[in-house]
Order: sequence, then structure tokens, then C-alpha cells
Amino acid sequence: MTDSASATTEPVRLRLDLAYDGTDFHGWARQKPQGGEELRTVQGVVEDTLSLILRQPVQLTVAGRTDAGVHAAGQVAHADIDPAGLEQRSIDGDPGRLVRRLARLLPRDIRVSACSFAPEGFDARFSALRRHYVYRVSTDPAGPLPTRVRDTAPWPKEVDLGAMQDAANALVGLHDFAAFCKAKPHATTIRELEAFVWHDASTPQEPGVYEAHVSADAFCWSMVRSLVGCCLAVGEGRRDVDFAAAMLHETQRSSSIPVAPAEGLSLVGVDYPAPEELATRAAVTRDRRSPEELGEA
Repeated sequence: MTDSASATTEPVRLRLDLAYDGTDFHGWARQKPQGGEELRTVQGVVEDTLSLILRQPVQLTVAGRTDAGVHAAGQVAHADIDPAGLEQRSIDGDPGRLVRRLARLLPRDIRVSACSFAPEGFDARFSALRRHYVYRVSTDPAGPLPTRVRDTAPWPKEVDLGAMQDAANALVGLHDFAAFCKAKPHATTIRELEAFVWHDASTPQEPGVYEAHVSADAFCWSMVRSLVGCCLAVGEGRRDVDFAAAMLHETQRSSSIPVAPAEGLSLVGVDYPAPEELATRAAVTRDRRSPEELGEA
């Protein structure tokens, strides 16, 4: 006679697509200061809400751990759960129905737009081919439009768009970006920057607005904001156009590179290979980098 109570159920992996306004969060990753209360983080809020709905502990793995104040429009995460949590009347085995449940319970600065069974071999972090970020900055003396102050950073000086693009062009490619990254023990700072393009995003209502579109296989801690800060320094004339290329020869974080404010940065997308290539991609990435290295931008 089989003891059904002792039978085990294989976990299932869910993929979540989400967006958030990072202004009032201490970044993505769950944090509990020593001797203090847990800080408000995106991971903490979403995990706690999912755990409440599914009636089981939930732990998320994310494509890109954003730093404090950084936003996301195209974040991706996965969670391995006991499928019994989906066998509720309002869910009926369909993870897509979690979207409505989450919308009722999550705060307004987090939105889960999709939830589905992940294809075999999918890992939100390690299966990713590249991450895409957009940085939005206003050089208008009046500052950003009031309706955009949470996702647009102010910059105190006018900039030359052509000079910023020249600096960005010098950084594209496979390089050691040690000068642009906050150091982590035993972590590589070699990254392939696939695209770095500046656009004039000004409108009659928003003059002096520029956007940097940045894509790479992965980013190390503080890298995107440092890349942007480097270009802005060149654009305002504080540094010459050769400054960016010279920084690629540095072997440690450089204090000469300003770090652009967090509020201008948004993770807008993550690319994955075809389903049949997911597991292979994850294996290759694990061999090349540790989990800690695919961190904050």
C-alpha cells in the first residue's frame, strides 16, 4: 500500500515578467541589516506576496539585480514551486491567473505583467544572452518634467551629443571594465559591451533630454551608471574625447569616472535564446561567471 502522504511532488519552474519603479526600494536583492529590520526591496515584496498566494515559501532568481533607485520595465525572474500551490480555485493550475492575484496585492510601484511555466532548461539569470538598459538624463536648467522626475536624472551642465557618442563608441566591444565597476572579490570585470548609443529625446515640453541605450552580455556592479557618467563628463567638456578609451587600460575602479544618479537608469529588456538552447546557454554562463558577477548595473 502506498503512503500518499509521503509521496513527493516534483517542483515546477515559473517565469515572471515584471516592472517596477525603483525609487522607494533598496534595490532588487533582499537585505536585512545586522540588528535591524529588513529593508524594502523588490525581491522581498514579490517573494512575500507570492508566498502568501501560493501558501509556500518562494525564492526568486532574477536576470539582473538592480541597485537602489534603479527601475525596470523588462525584468525577468524565475521561481521553483510546489505545483500544489497552483491548485486553488482562483488559479486552477494556470500560473497566468497569478497576474490578477498579484495585481490586487502588490504595491503600485511593482507590476507583474506575465507569469507562465518556464520552458525546460530556463534560468532567468544564466540563460540570458544580454541585458538592455536605458539611461534618461535632463540638462534643462529647469530640471526634468515633474511627471518624469522619478525616471530622469538631472545633469547640471549642457552636453555635446556628438562628443558623448564618440566616447561611447570607444567603449563598445570586449574589454576589461575594471575602471567602471565597483570591485567584488574574485569577480571578473571583463564584459562584452554590444551597443552604446545616445539619442536626443527632447520634445517641446522636455528640452535637453538625452537617452543612452546600452546592451551587454552582462554588467558588473555600477557599470552602466559609470559608462553614462564617463560620457557625460566628456559631453560637458570636463574630459577630452580620449578619456573613455584611456579608462579601459585601468586595472581598478577609477575615481575619475563620475557615477550617474540612479534614478535615470531602467532595465528595459532581457534576451534569451531559443527554447532548445536555454540549458546550453546556462551551462556556458555558469562556467564563465559566478552568480555574484551578474549583478547590479
